[in-house]
Amino acid sequence: MSTPAATMAGVQAPPKLEKKPVKFSNLLLGAGLNMFEVTTLGQPLEVVKTTMAANRSDGFAGAMGRIWGRGGVLGFYQGLIPWAWIEASTKGAVLLFVASEAEFYARNAGASPFVGGIAGGMVGGLAQAYATMGFCTCMKTVEITKHKAAAAGDKVPGTMATFMDIYRREGIRGINKGVNAVAMRQVTNWGSRFGLSRVAETGIRRVSGKEHGEKLGIGEKIMASAVGGGLSAWNQPIEVVRVEMQSKKEDPKRPKNMTVGKAFRYIYQENGLKGLYRGVTPRICLGVWQTICMVALGDYAKEAVEKLTGEQVTAKH
Repeated sequence: MSTPAATMAGVQAPPKLEKKPVKFSNLLLGAGLNMFEVTTLGQPLEVVKTTMAANRSDGFAGAMGRIWGRGGVLGFYQGLIPWAWIEASTKGAVLLFVASEAEFYARNAGASPFVGGIAGGMVGGLAQAYATMGFCTCMKTVEITKHKAAAAGDKVPGTMATFMDIYRREGIRGINKGVNAVAMRQVTNWGSRFGLSRVAETGIRRVSGKEHGEKLGIGEKIMASAVGGGLSAWNQPIEVVRVEMQSKKEDPKRPKNMTVGKAFRYIYQENGLKGLYRGVTPRICLGVWQTICMVALGDYAKEAVEKLTGEQVTAKH
């Protein structure tokens, strides 16, 4: 029987790529960690970030005072139920399913593991935006900004009444307003965060003498991910544009049929470059908090999920 030339030459064929399975235990772990993150400090930081982006004359202290004046402590949790919970419990599942497929096809096309990982994350982020994050971020922003109407003496409708009113008047497009900006944010987020976190991890390994694959400590993991997440805030102008497109504030100067381009020009004309980066500080803090939840609590959550489901969790956290 003939032997392939590569085998005769002593060269092993590259291992066959296999698609990563998407397990229920992985989905449960991601949903649980995301729910914990958003219900603790995540939503308050999101509310501060959105308030600063919608009211660009406010500084950090001004935004805090505005939120407190809307409802005290509960003002910091506007939009949590049900929109932030829906987003937190579903976005991980969408990312895992789509990113797994995209990474597999990218690797099959000849991409390196690093490039394949970036491609998977970017396509997964795009799917997140159009599947669930578009309408969830829109309704969260509506909840956070509509309370300015209450200050003028108008009656403020409840969450579902607001949702149904927008749906009746504007249909699917209305409740997904700003979804293209969300998609741009997610794609650039995943691409830059993955790459920058890898660069930060390489630097930490060199400094700590762990250049040969030794396991990083919790503090080192948090630092690498926090640096990657913090530097990924370079795309904050997209986030400010997203908030402006979804905001319920009334301003006669605002373009009527808002697009990403029109929103960008309007913000720049009104507030300059500084306005496009309004809210970047709470966004960086939010990224650090998300990292702490995923890394520091990940091992404990992983153990609990494995006991509950009887499956081995394979997802990275």
